Amino acid sequence: MNTGALIGLAVMIVSEGATLAGYSFFAQWNTPICWTGFILFADSVVYRARGSSWIRSSPRAFVFLTIVSIPLWLVFEFYNLYIRNWHYVGLPENVAVRYFGYAWSFATIWPAIFEAADLVAVWRRPRPSVASGSHGRGRSHPGPPALPADPALPALPVPPALLIAIGAAMLIWPLVWPSQYLAAPVWLGFIFLLDPINLRLGEPSLLGDAREGRFDRLVNLSLSGLLCGILWEFWNYWATAKWHYTVPIM
Repeated sequence: MNTGALIGLAVMIVSEGATLAGYSFFAQWNTPICWTGFILFADSVVYRARGSSWIRSSPRAFVFLTIVSIPLWLVFEFYNLYIRNWHYVGLPENVAVRYFGYAWSFATIWPAIFEAADLVAVWRRPRPSVASGSHGRGRSHPGPPALPADPALPALPVPPALLIAIGAAMLIWPLVWPSQYLAAPVWLGFIFLLDPINLRLGEPSLLGDAREGRFDRLVNLSLSGLLCGILWEFWNYWATAKWHYTVPIM
């Protein structure tokens, strides 16, 4: 394990340990601190295994990802105004500090997901291969790169236009008929809406992978979501600045 991975691991252990020990600073900032440590840990492990990673190989793309992660998460905060599935407690009273905490926490979300996907990909396939993607142009490599459009490729079982329409309907539904039961349409709607558009533009997409019979990207991202979900809840549970769920089915 290299130095970066050890530092990232130490950050996570110290912050969580101090939180459990009752140190108020760490308890209030545990989530963003631990995620920063995890991102450094995952990136270092991936770099050691592949010789390339987000931070080491594409620092500009990584910085861009952290910046856009904030407004991307604010989209879901906007939907939460309608479906009311979570709320925050224990936030800093100082407004400037509170919004700094929001920005720091939200900036770790997308980097954590893609770094975790790369970490899963390394675990599943330790050495780089043809199926590995590239960090170039800001792309993660939790699966194979996109292929150019080819009319000889097999037809998709569901027309992309229909998937886009379904995704748009899922995203409009909570806005016109708000309900606490509509979390799933919000989260799935963006997949149905955006993945076919990525395919159309020749960008990496799950549909494009499926057309070629390749599912590494889907598996890696799915396992990344599971891993990140567990870590989010684990670090949130003992923190004092945290979120509580109001989802009826939970």
